[in-house]
Amino acid sequence: MSERYVGAWEQAGLFNPLNAPTTLYNLFSWGSNTYGQLGLNNATYYSSPKQVGSLTTWSKIAQGNYANHNLAIKSDGTLWSWGRNAAGALGLGNTTYYSSPKQIGVLTNWSLVSVGASLSVAIKTDGTLWSWGSNGSGQLGLGNRTAYSSPKQVGVLTNWLSISCAGYSTFATKTDGTLWSWGDNTYGELGLNNTTSYSSPKQVGTLTNWSKLANGAYGCYAIKNDGTLWSWGRNLAGALGLGNNTNYSSPKQIGALTTWSSIGSGVFSGFGIKTDGTLWSWGADDYGNLGLGNLTNYSSPKQVGSLTNWKTVNGGASYTISIKTDGTLWAWGYNGYGNLGLGNITPYSSPKQIGTSVYWQSIGLTNQAVLAIG
Repeated sequence: MSERYVGAWEQAGLFNPLNAPTTLYNLFSWGSNTYGQLGLNNATYYSSPKQVGSLTTWSKIAQGNYANHNLAIKSDGTLWSWGRNAAGALGLGNTTYYSSPKQIGVLTNWSLVSVGASLSVAIKTDGTLWSWGSNGSGQLGLGNRTAYSSPKQVGVLTNWLSISCAGYSTFATKTDGTLWSWGDNTYGELGLNNTTSYSSPKQVGTLTNWSKLANGAYGCYAIKNDGTLWSWGRNLAGALGLGNNTNYSSPKQIGALTTWSSIGSGVFSGFGIKTDGTLWSWGADDYGNLGLGNLTNYSSPKQVGSLTNWKTVNGGASYTISIKTDGTLWAWGYNGYGNLGLGNITPYSSPKQIGTSVYWQSIGLTNQAVLAIG
């Protein structure tokens, strides 16, 4: 694909990347669009990046490999949603699907967002936690199993730091380093050493050194402050990276290394980046989504190539997108909806660069659709 996707600051003639404003970012999308989840005001699939509107004020996007709707935050702190609206997952007070971004309320203090299967969770700048959408397993954390089509505050605490949604479960860390979970627990994915579902937050163990989270459909990956990597939940195809296919209902360490810096997850696959910039993958590999040049499942981490400049990685339903430290964007795995952004629907089992832009900032994958800020 030869087309170059130009950042907003470059469009304005500011070609020196060392002087590029950090607040002017465009929003792009591609892949499946059955529910209007690309935000392009239609239901057309696209196999290469398309700009969502003309605004250059997008700041943060949601990750949720089991979702068919999207959330994004602008630099002014406003929250926007679009796509499938089952159970009111868009937070707009209704269940109407929208194929272009719609603002959720009028507040300007939204900070972080995550999405699951018809589920949305967000943190505000004041540290409060909010949720809405489907709630059959108590995944909204509100102490009940009632669906809500507009944001509802989870408790009254103001020390929530990060969030990550699985299919029907939710995970969060607090500023004190503790880890919490709630929702569906069929496979022990809440990490509470049982398979009981909970409708309000429960602390995972007693440790206070949890740092980063990523979720598959029925499992969780986490990095601690000491750089160790942990996983638990359903272990189909070795998705937990523990060298076996056994489900675990409490956190288990993946190997003994203390050099993990970033994590991502597909539905039944995991990805990690080490402090040396190397990229590793494990789990289900039906379409080459592990990036290892084959279709073999692996139950322990395997290095993807030999490069040392990987920055961030996320997985969707059997496909993977990653950004390198040079700002380039790469994709591999399933491509039936054009979700690799390569201008075709051909699957690839090793990383392929999307376009030639070097200004990509962040990525958010849902089921078969991709959002990217750049």
